[in-house]
Amino acid sequence: MPDVREEIEHRLADLGEFIRTQRNVAQMSVRKLAELAGVSNPYLSQIERGLRRPSAEILQQIAKGLQISAETLYERAGILDPDARGTHGVREAIAADPWLTPEQQQALLNVYESFVAAHR
Repeated sequence: MPDVREEIEHRLADLGEFIRTQRNVAQMSVRKLAELAGVSNPYLSQIERGLRRPSAEILQQIAKGLQISAETLYERAGILDPDARGTHGVREAIAADPWLTPEQQQALLNVYESFVAAHR
């Protein structure tokens, strides 16, 4: 069984690498993202190297600076369970729609579940 400390270190490294990759894709410097997120350059650099565990608030600011979903960063950090994210609400909304026939509801659920399964 993996050690809890190793799991945390792995998550932090994965999170940091993901943030760095997203920053590079956005062609943004560490300085610029740090400024947008309201953190110091060294702190952001430590996050990217997996040396610091940012709070949910800092992750939200980083996501905002990168123009990506905060939930994505929360999942990478282990704050949010990716399997629980919003799927229940989608199913309820489809089932509650009075304009859809039962066959249409089932077809929509099938498409949605296929999409979710393909992107996990």
